[in-house]
Amino acid sequence: MNVTPPANGPLGRDRRTATLVMACVGVFVAYLPVTGVAASLPAIQAALDASTSQLTWVQSAFILPMAALILTAGVVGSVHGRKRTYVAGMLFSAAGAAVALSAHSVQVLWAGQAVAGLGAATLLPTTLALINDVVPDVRERGRFIGLWATSLLVALAVAPLIAGVVLEHADWRWIYALPVPVALVAAALAVRLLPASAPVPGQRLDWPGQITATLAITTLVYGVIEGGAHSFTEPSVVAALCVAVVTGVAFVLVERRSTSPMLDLALFRSPAFVATTLVALIMFLALIGFFFLLSLYFGLVQQLPTLEAGQRMCVVTVAAIVAGQPVGLLMHRVPARVMITGGLLVVTAALLALTGLEADTSYAGVAWRLALLGVGMGAVVTPMTATAVASVPRPLAGMAAAGSNAFRQVGGALGPAVLGTLLTTRAVAALPGHLADAGVTGATREQVVAAADAGGLGAVAQLRLGAATGPVLGAVGDSFLDGLRTCLLVAAGLTLLAALVSALLLRPGGGTGGARPPAAGGGAGRPEGAERAGVGASGTPTGKGLAHTFEHVASSEA
Repeated sequence: MNVTPPANGPLGRDRRTATLVMACVGVFVAYLPVTGVAASLPAIQAALDASTSQLTWVQSAFILPMAALILTAGVVGSVHGRKRTYVAGMLFSAAGAAVALSAHSVQVLWAGQAVAGLGAATLLPTTLALINDVVPDVRERGRFIGLWATSLLVALAVAPLIAGVVLEHADWRWIYALPVPVALVAAALAVRLLPASAPVPGQRLDWPGQITATLAITTLVYGVIEGGAHSFTEPSVVAALCVAVVTGVAFVLVERRSTSPMLDLALFRSPAFVATTLVALIMFLALIGFFFLLSLYFGLVQQLPTLEAGQRMCVVTVAAIVAGQPVGLLMHRVPARVMITGGLLVVTAALLALTGLEADTSYAGVAWRLALLGVGMGAVVTPMTATAVASVPRPLAGMAAAGSNAFRQVGGALGPAVLGTLLTTRAVAALPGHLADAGVTGATREQVVAAADAGGLGAVAQLRLGAATGPVLGAVGDSFLDGLRTCLLVAAGLTLLAALVSALLLRPGGGTGGARPPAAGGGAGRPEGAERAGVGASGTPTGKGLAHTFEHVASSEA
């Protein structure tokens, strides 16, 4: 069972405060590489002579381990203790940043990103589980989840600025310098400050589920990226997508039969959990893909230094943080369906407004669109996370948090792959026409088109074209904008679909507002009748008791 200090008394309050602070630091470290690396992609591409496909893998190498391993990381926390898992996550984050800091090839950078992604996968469910452990009251917990989500957004906001400052004065590799000491100090503090927790009785690692989930997610993302870079008829791509389908089906079958599943399918009996899971998947596919495209727009089309690009990118997250404050206060007054659906509609409107970007769009012209996007994000992230946790019985809350995060990261991994592929395809197809309009013909035109076909639009910037450089770069910018507008329309369609899912599946009174606080004397929030439902003394369901627990609580709340 979890060993936590009593909530009353100075020691208990101090321990609780320390645990909440460490949880926020953990999610900050986990998300620090996301937008910092995104803002640095043009500099990385120029330094390593990377193609668009290779750049896509720079981000996907980080997000893939998050998506594939986050569910198992949640179980590891239950089996080996939250404190140990938190420290391990910090050490993985520091090690990954150290590897990337020494990278002189894109392949070594991928390796560093992957190790850092493993650290993030370990930290995300662990930090939410720490909050769940020390804040048993559902309504109070929602406020602290809001602080957790704010820490996530702060990381997304400051990382591009840090990267910009670094790139003004040093090599791109130094963008990875900050996470190393921050993660190491946090690990040392966690050893001293976090309360110890014992393994949860009856819970063990689900290796068949882990293996099938990892294979399904990895082969799916690989197939999408490589299919877009080359062809979806390539034998390796076809094989990867077939493996993704087979292992995805195998994962479902394995989890249905497992006595200790890492993702119990009983969770999907909650319409609110299904809704927030789908919203997380769709929204992060659109938004992480958008951040990838936005960094290329600032670097390739507007030719901005990384610091200026970072300042523009942080408008999104600063607006999200500002908007998230009143959202956190209104979560128990306004239904989750209203906030999430409304926020997604604002995001959709912002993405449509961004289709009006031109190569010479001013800072103000970009900023108001990005601020609108941030406001929509701020209205969605906190209630989406809180609803996923509160929409199921408390014994399932940790698994629900891990499941929601897993689908969020799958969307984040697919975002750069799907939208990057769409951008490249549309832009390269439009390039010959824009070259002709710019008066670039003959051998120069053929050379530029060949370079774009082989390495994407970024490869064209490396060509030495003499007097034709200006017209060619103008044509490249126009082609990129054609691809960007297509991607923005697709992203807007995805977020509109997510809004529809939210409106249809989130029931009035459900989610955070409809979740019950633990009954007095209920023993850490266990639902009445938990023991009959197969719940162990720790309050965590064992084996098939997960499904029975859900059925019992669902019927009692009805």
